[in-house]
Amino acid sequence: MITEKSRKWWVLTGVGIVSFLGCVDLTIVNTAAPDISRSLGASVPRTQLVVNIFVVALSMFMVAAGRLSDRYGRRRVLYAGTILFGLSSLGAGLASDVGTLTAFRFVQGTACAVLYTSSSTIVADAFPHAQRGRAIGMLFAINGIGLAAGPMLGGLLVGTLGWHWVFLVNVPLVLVALAICAVCLTESHGTDDSALDWPGLVLLVVALAGLIFGVTFDDTFGWTSWQVLGSIVAGAVALAGFVLVERRVAAPLVPFGLFADRRFLGAATAEFALAFFYTTALFLMPLYLTVVRGFDGLAVGLLMLPTTATVAVLSPLVGRVVDRVGPRVVIVTGFGAFSLSALTQSSFDTDTGLGFVVVAFVLMGIGWAGVLGPSAVLALSSVPPRTAGLAVGATWTIHNFGGAIGLAVGMTVFRGFAGDVVRAETFAAGNQAAMLLLTGVSVTAVLVLVGGRSGRISA
Repeated sequence: MITEKSRKWWVLTGVGIVSFLGCVDLTIVNTAAPDISRSLGASVPRTQLVVNIFVVALSMFMVAAGRLSDRYGRRRVLYAGTILFGLSSLGAGLASDVGTLTAFRFVQGTACAVLYTSSSTIVADAFPHAQRGRAIGMLFAINGIGLAAGPMLGGLLVGTLGWHWVFLVNVPLVLVALAICAVCLTESHGTDDSALDWPGLVLLVVALAGLIFGVTFDDTFGWTSWQVLGSIVAGAVALAGFVLVERRVAAPLVPFGLFADRRFLGAATAEFALAFFYTTALFLMPLYLTVVRGFDGLAVGLLMLPTTATVAVLSPLVGRVVDRVGPRVVIVTGFGAFSLSALTQSSFDTDTGLGFVVVAFVLMGIGWAGVLGPSAVLALSSVPPRTAGLAVGATWTIHNFGGAIGLAVGMTVFRGFAGDVVRAETFAAGNQAAMLLLTGVSVTAVLVLVGGRSGRISA
């Protein structure tokens, strides 16, 4: 029996399931890519497209999903996104050719844009203000586990059931989540009833698609190829057009006034730097364990657990701390842990003790827990409740853009020192360069946040 007192926890459970699935799907397919390539006879570029098209779609529609959620109802939009995610997961799992699989992956990414933006605003609305930090912390603990556990779960599913189940496993869990949400969710809206800025939406989609495609597929086509250069130029032109349009419309899709608030600017910077960090680190950590240390897939998954477990344990506690001291201090502490993790990982070689490796991975989890949830709280605190979905959509767009940029730049730096073919004897130089880059990104984020200490950024 769901009572008014217990309803908020049922909301967190139902919404947490769909949010978890969306985060898992951001990283789980990487592990399945070799089997997908062999099974469908796909080339390496086509297989990479299956992996990366999800991020492209996700980034394209985050802001739009937040605005639609505020305008047409957060519960209604969440239901639509969840159903679309379940259907696209079913289609991807049953796909018999790489073209069909790529199309369903794009739809999955589009649906997840809804899941990410609606979930945090619905959870925030279900809890009283004094418990909001704790609730958001728990939701982002679930998200963090999904992001970090994706590669391990993918390996287990591929090894036991086949790559199809990387997608099919979503379907029954979506049904469970919908059943829970049907009996506990109440509708909430933003109060802005102005017309949706369609010209701005189209320009933003084209801009993000072009820029994300360019930085994501440099490995596939090369930085100087017409595909990459053309995409970046088209994206940049569309972005310039978007800025011009948004400055003139009465109800802009992304009010640039948001960035005048130092709390929102701090949250956006934290989201960008967080995704920049973990997309690169989560690629290099298993690479080190596999190429340099020679561990198999199961051992790699187990050694990645310190990061995942730390996020799971700390995120609810971090939420309580945020309720007491505010998000800014916690975020700065999180980036401090990220910096220590990157500096520790920069010294990895063939003789590094496993205890030292585990410490570095735990520090990674501490940083993740200290930034992911509190940055969302900071963003939500900078806007009125009627535009909460818009603020979350904007910061998640920046988050995903930071992830795409981070992986592209981080791996470019890594390959500049380690070479295109990764070997144990060259890994250390590339890893050190990439980790020093991540340290610089973390320090820059701290400087932006600490720069508002004198009132420009408030908790």
